[in-house]
Amino acid sequence: MDLQEFKIKVLPAKQKLYRMALFLLQNKEEAEDILQDVFLKLWSNKHKLHAYASVEAFAMSITKNLCLDKLKGRKNKHMVDVVDLELGSGEVNPYQRYELSDQVNKVQELLKLLPEQQRLILHLRDVEGYDYPEIEQITGINVNAIRVALSRARKSVRDGLLKMENYAV
Repeated sequence: MDLQEFKIKVLPAKQKLYRMALFLLQNKEEAEDILQDVFLKLWSNKHKLHAYASVEAFAMSITKNLCLDKLKGRKNKHMVDVVDLELGSGEVNPYQRYELSDQVNKVQELLKLLPEQQRLILHLRDVEGYDYPEIEQITGINVNAIRVALSRARKSVRDGLLKMENYAV
């Protein structure tokens, strides 16, 4: 793989890789460092990349593993962050904006309670938009287990949100 092919196949995944690293590490500087490490590893092994069906999924795998290594190193298990969500347009009044912000905060808290594997799968599927085979390649978990974990994660968040809403009334 030459430089031009590398730019075409690998660089378009930069934003997804960064979001994944930021999601896992909750630190912009560390996420940027991980992204550099990922590209360095990919470039160093550019002659082997043709063996992978999806270079992007392989890059996500490397990103995930480097982030998890970094997390183990600092003993930090808090990994969920919904990156600066834009809560609407200028048509939303302050009350609606507060309500939306409150909902986002509640979902963030519920996501923190999920097991690490469910959080990761939920992020890959619902935030990044990966399909099941790509998630399987990234995580090493078979498709059926991914479907089960995703279903359980969604149900847990939904039930928790409903429970919070019922207590608030």
